[in-house]
Amino acid sequence: MFEIAREALGVLHEGGALGVVVVTAVHGSTPRAPGSAMAVTSDGRALGAISGGCIESEAYELALACLGAPEPVTETLGGEGDLLRPGLACGGAVDVLAFRIGPGDRELIAALEASLADGEVTMTLPGGRRIVRERAPRLVIVGAVDFTPALAAAGDALGYRVVVVDPRPVFATAERVPAAHEVHVAWPDAFLRSFEIEESTVICVLTHDDRVDVPALEVALASRAAYVGAMGSRVAHERRLARLREAGVGDDALARLRSPIGLDLGGSSPAETAVAILAEVIAERAGGTGRRLSELDGHIHRT
Repeated sequence: MFEIAREALGVLHEGGALGVVVVTAVHGSTPRAPGSAMAVTSDGRALGAISGGCIESEAYELALACLGAPEPVTETLGGEGDLLRPGLACGGAVDVLAFRIGPGDRELIAALEASLADGEVTMTLPGGRRIVRERAPRLVIVGAVDFTPALAAAGDALGYRVVVVDPRPVFATAERVPAAHEVHVAWPDAFLRSFEIEESTVICVLTHDDRVDVPALEVALASRAAYVGAMGSRVAHERRLARLREAGVGDDALARLRSPIGLDLGGSSPAETAVAILAEVIAERAGGTGRRLSELDGHIHRT
């Protein structure tokens, strides 16, 4: 639901109404998780999606019907029971709640507005079911270098709150990294000591300068960050490891360091490098292998 918040609020703030279909539960292999939503405006425009396309037409018709219905409706979409109804190609099914939301639904609108910030948000749907959007995870990028804008933009697209830190004021500017939510001029190690590093935090060190890298990595590797990676060649990595050991960083902490950063995708441009870095981050977070899906057995979707 929260992924369509900005578009939905645009309709509601202009006095319009929406028919909404929200996934409340999934059965078997499905491409979208509970909380995914589709909304339909009174002029028939669709916002969002609840599947990979298999049941969107049925969801659309259900949302459209709810524009004129006073009460919420529950349905199960997909599955293999009825050959005349659309089904999910992956064989799963989704339970959905369909309802109307208008300008007078202040609590729902307040939750949508709150979701535009990065804090935790709870929305109570008609009927009492709740969906929760957790606080956005942080992506801390050490170094405002040529790869930083692309990594910041990709991180923002994945739902991270992007924080850039660099001690050089001429480079650490919002204009140079427009996708970053925060840009700080500070020594990264000092900044990280004062920063709230959580278990979901991703830290990417891109600076290629041991005076910056090593102190920052000391702090990052001692933290509970989900991922710590550093850019550089294998030669730079070995030199960096030696200096970290000299600084007293133990082998268990060093084993957490992903360097050279990213997966081997073969690309080298800033945008391609950003994809390689975040592909590794996703694989570590979600327990993926980083291999081709065509080489693997079992379910593709893990929801």
